Amino acid sequence: MPDLRRGVFFGIAAYTMWGLFPLYWPLLKPSGAVEILAHRMVWSLVVVVAVLALRRHWAWVKEMVRQPKKLGLLTLAAIFVTVNWGTYIYAVNTGHVVESALGYFINPLVNVLFGVVLLRERLRTLQWVAVGFGALAVLVLTLDYGRLPWIALTLAFSFGVYGLVKKKAGVAATESLAVETLVLLLPALAYVGFLQVSGQGTFAQEGAGHALLLVGAGVITAVPLLCFGAAAISVPLSTIGLLQYIAPILQFGCGVLIAKEVMPSSRWIGFSIVWLALAVFTYDSLRAARVNRTARRAAMLQPERSTT
Repeated sequence: MPDLRRGVFFGIAAYTMWGLFPLYWPLLKPSGAVEILAHRMVWSLVVVVAVLALRRHWAWVKEMVRQPKKLGLLTLAAIFVTVNWGTYIYAVNTGHVVESALGYFINPLVNVLFGVVLLRERLRTLQWVAVGFGALAVLVLTLDYGRLPWIALTLAFSFGVYGLVKKKAGVAATESLAVETLVLLLPALAYVGFLQVSGQGTFAQEGAGHALLLVGAGVITAVPLLCFGAAAISVPLSTIGLLQYIAPILQFGCGVLIAKEVMPSSRWIGFSIVWLALAVFTYDSLRAARVNRTARRAAMLQPERSTT
């Protein structure tokens, strides 16, 4: 129980920090989204290397070099997380916090869709109902926005592919982030250097406080991921599935209550359909987990009964 409580605490901490990201990125103005993204890559690598150095954990490097397939998968993951990070920063700094929250609300449904299309999984009836509600919500919000909610869809699908590739790679969170950011380091440094040389960069031009905030982008990238890694070890997947809603709920609150983004009635209808889809999806997931636990207990008791 202490391990479980500690894991839940780390999980709540991770998703809370992710949910409060919309409060941080506007502090980095006048930096543009791509400049912020480049600094985020550079400084998150510095943080991860520092953590690995404190743990004296380098043995995995040799193993990783000998596994080109895993390196290739993590390189692909780096590309998709770059798309995700860049889109999210752009969304927050251009007044689309609510739409970014939508992306993370529908991400679980996208994962289910990937399971059907890519992994040939068979969905239960309620899972199909949840996916159907999700598709209906996207249609309603498309009519509301007058366009496809491309920010939400880009965030949901890029993060879904990122998670799928990471699962395939099977590398621990800290080591994985180290490889991903190392892959992105040279283009990030090149872009930051170009901005500074051309006088377009903000790192040295906006004062020490602004420079520290840009460095902090790496810290707030690495810390939640490390917390999530600690949670994933000791917390059941069903609990993680519930905790993941903390982030988009907080993002949605930041958009509506703090950024004061406009929410017409049609948009509320679209989000309500999304929440209905997630309620159905969560109910089905919890019910399936309960059935699986019961089946496992029965299977464990069966040998005991046969011996008696």
